[in-house]
Amino acid sequence: MKVKIGPYLNWWGPYQILGLLNHVGISEDTTDSWVERSPKWFADICQWIYDKRKRTIKIKIDEYDVWSMDSTLAIIVLPMLKQLKKVKHGAPSGMKGFDQTSNSTQYCFDFYAEGDEAAWTAGQEEWDEILNEMIWTFEQLQPDCDWEKQYRIIEGEIDWSKNPEDEGKTCTPLRWTVEPETDYEGMEKHQERINEGLKLFGVYYQGLWD
Repeated sequence: MKVKIGPYLNWWGPYQILGLLNHVGISEDTTDSWVERSPKWFADICQWIYDKRKRTIKIKIDEYDVWSMDSTLAIIVLPMLKQLKKVKHGAPSGMKGFDQTSNSTQYCFDFYAEGDEAAWTAGQEEWDEILNEMIWTFEQLQPDCDWEKQYRIIEGEIDWSKNPEDEGKTCTPLRWTVEPETDYEGMEKHQERINEGLKLFGVYYQGLWD
C-alpha cells in the first residue's frame, strides 16, 4: 500500500488576497474600499482558479493489503485516532453531556453561562471517553497484539507420538501431553468490549474531525 494525501485546499478570494496587501504596508481602509468596489468577475476568477486546483490524493492498494483487510485498516486507524484526540477542538453534537446546557441566549444571567460551561465540559469529557474506548479497541486489533494470550491459563502441548491404532488412518485424533486450560469467559468479555468499540467507531464515524 502507498498513500499520499495532501492538505485541504485553501480558499483564496478577494478578502484573502487583499488581506496579504495589509502585511506589505497597504492600510486596511484602502483594501476595504477595494473589496467593496471589486467587480464580480474578480470573485469569479478566484472561484475558477479554486475549481481547477485538485487536492493531492494518490492511493495504491496491493493484493496483500486485503488478505487481512481488518488488520491493515487497524494499523492506519489507530495512529489517526490518537492524533485526533491530541489535537481536537470540539466534539460531536450528539454528546449527552451537551444536553445539560441552559438557554445560551440568556447570558444576562450568570447561572445560564455557568450551565453552558458545565455542559461543554461534560460533552468534551464524554467524547474523550469514547475516543479512549475506540483507541483501546484498535490497539487490540493490531497485528502484533495477541490479547487472547492473557486468558490462556495453561498452554497445551500436543502429543505428536505415533500410536499403532492410528496406522493407516487419514485423520488421527488430537492428543495432549499437557491439557490446555483457557479462561473462555474472560476472553468472551474482552471480545465483547472490542465489538462495542467497533460499534462506537461506526456510530461516530462522521464525528471524527478536528
